[in-house]
Parts: sequence; C-alpha cells; structure tokens
Amino acid sequence: MREYLKYLKGDPIIWIITLLMMGFSLVTVYSFVPILVKIEGGTPLSYLTKHMIYVVLGFVAMYFVHRLNPKYISQLTKFGYYLAIGMLLFTLFFGVEVNGAGRWIRIPFVSLTFQSSDFAKLALLLYVSKLLVRKKEKLDDWKEGIFPIMLPIIIICGLIVKDNFSTAFMLFALSMILLFIGKVPFMKLATMGIAIIGLAGLVLVLHLSLPELNILPRYDTWKNRITNRATSDENNLENAQANNAKLAIHNGHLMGQGVGDGKLKEYLPEAYADFYFASFVEEFGFFSAIFLVLLYLILLFRIIKFALATDDFFQSFASLGIGIHLLSQASINMLVCTGVFPVTGQNMPFLAMGGSALIMACVSIGIIQSFAYQLQKKKDVKTADVVAEN
Repeated sequence: MREYLKYLKGDPIIWIITLLMMGFSLVTVYSFVPILVKIEGGTPLSYLTKHMIYVVLGFVAMYFVHRLNPKYISQLTKFGYYLAIGMLLFTLFFGVEVNGAGRWIRIPFVSLTFQSSDFAKLALLLYVSKLLVRKKEKLDDWKEGIFPIMLPIIIICGLIVKDNFSTAFMLFALSMILLFIGKVPFMKLATMGIAIIGLAGLVLVLHLSLPELNILPRYDTWKNRITNRATSDENNLENAQANNAKLAIHNGHLMGQGVGDGKLKEYLPEAYADFYFASFVEEFGFFSAIFLVLLYLILLFRIIKFALATDDFFQSFASLGIGIHLLSQASINMLVCTGVFPVTGQNMPFLAMGGSALIMACVSIGIIQSFAYQLQKKKDVKTADVVAEN
C-alpha cells in the first residue's frame, strides 16, 4: 500500500478512506441493484460495469485535480460558477427527466447522464470561499460585502430548487454555515435567513394562487413526503419506502444477513443510492454501520485538521465547505433510512451507484489533496531551511 501511496500526494489517510469506499462500492452496487434490474431491465453485471466506468472516471479526475497547484483552483472559481449557471439553465430547458424531475444532462454518444446540480454545489462552495477572502474587510457593509456574496448563493439555489428542493435547501444551509465561519456578522446572517424564508413563502403563495403557472412543479411531491412522514401510522402504503428501509435496518441485526442475502433491497427503490444505508445495514449489520460512520467522521476530522493548519483562508474555507458537505450528504442518507427525515434524494458519497455525484465527490477530495500537498511542500521547505541554517 505504501508503495502505491507514494504516487498520491496529500493526506494518506484521506486517500485510504476514499479509495477503500470506492473499491467497496463495487461490491455493494452489484448486490443492491436487483430492484433496478426488475424495473429497468438489464443485468447486475451491466450496472456494475457502468458504475465501474464512473469509479475510474472519478479516480482519474481526483488524481488530476490533486496534482494542480491550488492557485489555479482559486483562479478557476469564477469560471466554475458561471459554468454552473450555464449548466443549470441548460438543464432547466433541455434536461432529461427521470422520476418526474428534469435534473440531468445526457452526455452525447454514450448512455451516461450528468446531474448539473452536483457540479453547481462544488462550484458555489468554492466561489463563496473566494468571495469571503476578497470581501473580508467589507463584511459589515451590505452593499459592498454581503450582497455580492449572497447573490451567487440565491441564483444557484434558485435554479436548483425547482426540481431538487432538498439539494437547494442543503446547499443554502451549507452556504450560511460557510458565511458564519467566514465571520459574517450573526445579525446579518439572521436577517438574510428571514428574508429568504419570506421570499420562499411568497413563491409558495404565488404557486398556490396561480396553479396554472406551475411555478413549483414538484410541490405535491414535497408536500406528500412531509405529510406522509408526519402521519406515518395512517399512511402505510404511501410510506412503503420508508417502512421498508427501517425494516431492512431491523433485519440487519448486529452482523447482517450477508453479502447478496438482503431481501428488502428488492423492494426499496434506489436501494443502491437514496436508500443505500438501509441496504448496507441489512447485509452488513450494525457493527459495520458503526464502522462506516467512523470512516466518514475520520474523513471530516482530517479535512478540518488541514483547514485549521493552513494559513490560506481560501483553502481553509473551501476545505471546511467540502468536508461539511460530504458529511451532510451521508448524514441525510442515514437519517432518511432510519425514518428521522422525510424521504429525499441524497446518497452516500463514494459508495452509492456512480454518476455525477461520485465524480464530483472525487473532484472535491482532489481539491482537498491539492491543498494538503501544497501545505506539505511548504513544511518541507521550512524544514530544509532550518536544517541548512544548523
């Protein structure tokens, strides 16, 4: 292992955790796709092959990005932000609809799709990190400091919310956390939060008052998920997904049913993605679930450790944003599967069946490792200078 890690710069523990999860995902995806075979056709091997393509693409992207100089990443943040807007607008008008939501862009000549919001999340977190550094002396001023930072957040979240409320809400919350870390005054954050809630309420009133405009096409879906969750005892049919997820976790016991022996995965839609944690616990058990949670916490701890060690504020903000984002995705997936949260579409980073989410998670880790490699080189230079002086 050490022989191979010498080609991978940055934090070795982050590399080990990430590669371990990506490798393990090949086993779980092959095991968790019976429901997809039943609905869409094909074979488990064909879906495994497709996932393997995404794993390879993700690793290549991660390796390439981690060898970039962080200054280039910083310089590309504005371009990435505008590219994200372009992709979201393209998706809005020409996106491929899956499960009633037009979130995907079909890649020409290959049978693969890309979810534009996955790119937009990372692009926004990086751009906000850059703006926090640029505007750090003006964060007490609404016009010069706050509005230029809030406008990109509102635009990206506004473009995402139509077809993906959970992602837009999570991204807005992450952005607010990032602003808080960046020392934006709390009262200004509270004011912005209240204003956004008021704006959301106005949009909701317009949708209900003028249904022919169909401003929020997935409003009924969001409403049903919340109301069904609140009245779970009276809506067994509507809550079949959530109930099956909890039953799968119950069936896992301490040691699990064994690889490939889970039964509920055949009835859980998106057992390989949105309900990944439930399928995982059923086949691998409670102890393995605890180990999985520890892996994510260790990953977050290593990212936070780097963010506190670097003296570059952009790298620190971006690292914290990425780390909190990855852990938030995993946490929401677990909370949905255990019945704490309503059903929503957040999968497990590095483990769920591949796609744009896997690739962008890999790019995120590549960025972290690029920063960590740069920090290590600075430390090596300082050490060499000390040795030379002595």
